Formats: sequence, structure tokens, C-alpha cells
Amino acid sequence: MIQKIQANNDFVVKFANVNGSGSASANELFARSILRMGVPVSPRNIFPSNIQGMPTWYEVRVSEDTYLGRRGGCDMMVAMNPQTWDADVKEVDPGGYLFYDSTRSIPSSKFREDLTVIGMPLTQIVNDTYSDARERQLFKNIIYVGALAALFDIDPKVIEQLFSEQYKGKEKLLASNVKALHMGRDYALANLDCANVGLKVKRADKVGNRIFIDGNQAAALGCVWGGANVCAWYPITPSSSIPEMFDKYCKKLRIDPETGKHNYAIIQAEDELASIGMVIGANWNGARAFTATSGPGISLMTEFLGLAYFAEVPATLINVQRGGPSTGMPSRTQQSDLFSCAYASNGDTKHVLLFPQDPKESFDFSAAALDLADRLQTPVFVMLDLDIGMNTRLCDPFEWDDEKRMDRGKVMNFDDLESGRDFGRYLDVDGDGIPYRTYPGTHPTKGAFFTRGTTKDRYARYSEEGPVYVDNMERLAKKFETAKELVPKPIGRLAAKPTKFGVIYFGSTSPAMHEALDELEQQGMYVDALRVRGFPFHSSVVDFIEAHDHVFVVEQNRDAQLRSMLSMECGLDPAQLIPVLHYDGTPITARFITKAIASRLALFSPLKEVAQ
Repeated sequence: MIQKIQANNDFVVKFANVNGSGSASANELFARSILRMGVPVSPRNIFPSNIQGMPTWYEVRVSEDTYLGRRGGCDMMVAMNPQTWDADVKEVDPGGYLFYDSTRSIPSSKFREDLTVIGMPLTQIVNDTYSDARERQLFKNIIYVGALAALFDIDPKVIEQLFSEQYKGKEKLLASNVKALHMGRDYALANLDCANVGLKVKRADKVGNRIFIDGNQAAALGCVWGGANVCAWYPITPSSSIPEMFDKYCKKLRIDPETGKHNYAIIQAEDELASIGMVIGANWNGARAFTATSGPGISLMTEFLGLAYFAEVPATLINVQRGGPSTGMPSRTQQSDLFSCAYASNGDTKHVLLFPQDPKESFDFSAAALDLADRLQTPVFVMLDLDIGMNTRLCDPFEWDDEKRMDRGKVMNFDDLESGRDFGRYLDVDGDGIPYRTYPGTHPTKGAFFTRGTTKDRYARYSEEGPVYVDNMERLAKKFETAKELVPKPIGRLAAKPTKFGVIYFGSTSPAMHEALDELEQQGMYVDALRVRGFPFHSSVVDFIEAHDHVFVVEQNRDAQLRSMLSMECGLDPAQLIPVLHYDGTPITARFITKAIASRLALFSPLKEVAQ
């Protein structure tokens, strides 16, 4: 007798489709319909880098408790791709459900005895109804959404409302989609045992005022609100939608209504090297410029990044990380660009990194990065990844103080120069390592007009004298120390009981980590947690590590890059930092984190000390 999974508003549905079949829109429709019923969802599109024909998956986490990370496993698999059937069936938790197209018979050996199998002849239904091949494919997706609506008790009026919003003014498309929806729902109600499916959606009021948006769109908005007026970029997955959305918002917000003048510039460069060069040039001349790219683009930009660091020119880079090395996995997520960004370029070079955890912080940190770049006169990286950038997610509404003004940093104006105030382009008069700068043309004879990437003294005079070079490099190091108090500070979470164990994590790992910490406590294992949000590391990071005997460092890359940086930058014993690594290109799951930490905690003796 199958012990069926029974759950209201707490389950995972995974769709296995063929890329290019139009399934992503239908699967998102399913997710949004649950959200409209007041139940939090977190969908993830796991897609291939080619255009058509390869396997693709779409996972919908439904959680009334607002766990927005991947859990691991699934409770129902909607198996629409014969190529991946065996792996897809294997992924379903015992007692779960398998929904599939039963038009063609499948050998019994391909099923599992511990699953409830729900077959529906989808291909036969669309072949009997539609003659056009493309219509058959597209409406097949809508028909199975209709069937799922019946199985999960999703109100069809909610889906109809989503259709009406999507096809406003396109009544023919609206009517045809509504027809396909009800075709699937009616079939399921008449032919499938809907009452015996234990996964149900019940109306709730758990979404609140949160918004549903992806990280790339949020980052683009952050750049608009942060005052960016120049974007230079070269298309690369998964960051291309940031400049595209920046352009969209600027067309609404950055065109003078009286003159029609565009108060912004967007340039698609011939390559990544050109794009960062344009950003540096624009910032040198007083603009607020940024670029959006991914790991391979960073690789190409490193020479110019060294110039910006040593000449001390602001630059903001939004890096939406993907799987590497080289071309790697263009449509998979990782956190593997920490080294390449933190130490980009030759010589002793260090850059500022910001680590947002969701679209809300993508908005906040993109705006903040523009201020930080100006304040510190250096490149600043916003380290998104594909999981944040390209997946829609619930987050807190964006907030902005209308009284806030851009922080342009230490800039001397005409009056400062005319008054005879001492100006040395690389002169530190405040003790924080940050010199004053001028915009070219501020004064006809005074200030800075040119810059270079070679050594110089405090007054920008060329010099290769050892003491002069050391003086400049030590000032740059001091400036990096100043940045520790300017980057977003870490956020901690204490366990329910005192513990000698801690965990450090960052970025898109956060949603799964929240659930894992709860699960560990339910198992009687207590771990304090600290989410790092910026590099250089705030002093509280060292305090946290020193307060614990062992600290797990959870990250999504092979080489434990964050762990290495913590050890190197903070002078810590690497043996104290235990790596927990996930890097297969899929977003990390709560089950993976829980298992990895619990198995290591079990190695410490006596085990009773874990809870102490």
C-alpha cells in the first residue's frame, strides 16, 4: 500500500520538458496561479544553453512557511520528456506522484511501485482538437496546466485572470487559452482521481506586500535609482537582461518630457574589453557608468580593471555568475567568480565585492555600488548569480528615500582649485587612503586632465622610485581598509542554544540555508550562522569565527573560494574552516546543506557537545 504524500501548501512540483516547446510560460503560469491564491512560491527555470531540443526543467517550490530556496527532491514530477524519464522518475520522493502523457504506452518497468501514477493522453487530445503543429505543442502545455489545476484544487478563475492580463486587447488569444485550460481541467475532473491526490493548494494570506521579480530586473532598477546615466555592455548569458531592462526603465524615467532629450546613454560595445573601457572613460569624465557581464566577460576585462584600480577611477560591474571555467555552463548557476573579481588584474590588486541574497538586495546593492565606486574611486562588483538574476522570486518591496542624494565622494570643484587649495591627485589628506579628484575641465589650468596606469607620486608625477611606489601602494591598502566599514555589514543568526559550531554563507545560498538551519535544530543540532554581504570582510566576521571551534563555509564552487579568502585575508587557521561545496550548476538545496553539516557534526566526539 502506497503511503501517499499528503500536504497542503507545502510541496515541490517539477516539470521535465523539451527546450523550445513553450513550456516555460505555461509552467510559470502554474506558479503564478498559486501565488495569486495567497501562497508563497519560488520557481526555478533550469534550462540548457542551446535554443531548442535539449532537456529543460522548471521547479516550483510551494511553501506557506515561505521557504524560498530549493528543498531537494520533488513531490510530483510532470514528466513530459522521454529523454530524461528515468532520472526524472528517480527524483520523486517515495509516496509522491508522477503525471505523464499516456498517449503511448510505457513499460511497467519504467514506473515505481511507491509512486501514484497519473496518466493523461495529452498528445491524443491535442491531435484530435488542433491541426496546426505549433498549436498542438503550445496548447498541450496549457491543457496540462488545466489538469494540474483540477488535481491541486487551484481556482481556474485565478488562471483566467492571469490570461486576461497577459492577453489584454488580444481577445482571440485569450479565448483560445481559456478554452485549452478548461479542456484539461474538465478532462481531469471527469477521468482522473483528483480527490486522491494529497497535494492541495488552499487559499491563504501569506504573501503579504512582497513583490515577485527577478534579480536582473531589480539590479537594473537599482542602477536607475542609484543615478547611473551610462551603461556600456556586451551581451552574455545570464546578464543581458540588465542593460535591456535599464534601457526600458530609462525610456520611461530618463527622457525630458519637454525637450525629448535622453538623459542617459546605452552603448552595446564590440566586446567586453571595450565595454569596461567605455565605463572607465565615462566615470573619469564624471558620469555614473556601469556594465553587466558574467565570468568570461570579467576575464576579458582584467587589464582595464587594473587600470581603474591603480589610476583610481570609479567603475561599477554587475557580475551575474554562471558555471565555468571558460564557456563552462552558460545557463547554470555558480558562485565561482570570487577570486577572479576580488583580485582581477596583475600585481597587488584588490577589489570591493557586494553579495546580494535576493532581488531586494540586488536593487539595494546595485544602487549602493555606484555610491561606493565614487566614494572609494575604485571598481566595485555586485556579485549576483544566475539563480538570483534569472529566476523570479518573492522579496520585500523596494524602498527609496527621496531625500537621499548621490555620494560622489571627494571631488574638488572650481572654487576649491581657484582658492589655491592644495590638490594632489593621489594625496591622502584625511588619513583614509582616499585622495581628492576633479572632473576633467573643472578648471582651465588646475586639477587632473589625464591619467595613466604607471607609477606616480602623490601629485601624479611619473616616478619609478621605490619609496614613492611603496607609499602609493600602502595608501591603496589603507583605502581598502576604509572600505571595510562602508560595505554592507554581515547579518548573523544565533542558534536556539549555545553552540561551538558556526556556518558562514553568502548570496543565493541564503534561502536554502534558512531552511537547513531550521531542519538542523529540529534534529537537535545547533549552529550559529553569519551571512557575509561584502568584501573586504568586516571585523565582525573574524569575531564570529574566533567565537567558534569550527565554522562551516557553504558556497557553490569547487575550490572553496570564500573559505580561502577568509583564511588569507583574516589570517585564520584553514583547519578551523570546514568547506561545504555544491557546484553541479543547479541551485543548492536545503537537503544538501542539512546532510552535509549533519554528517560532519556527527564526526565530532562526544556528539552530545553538538547541542552544548
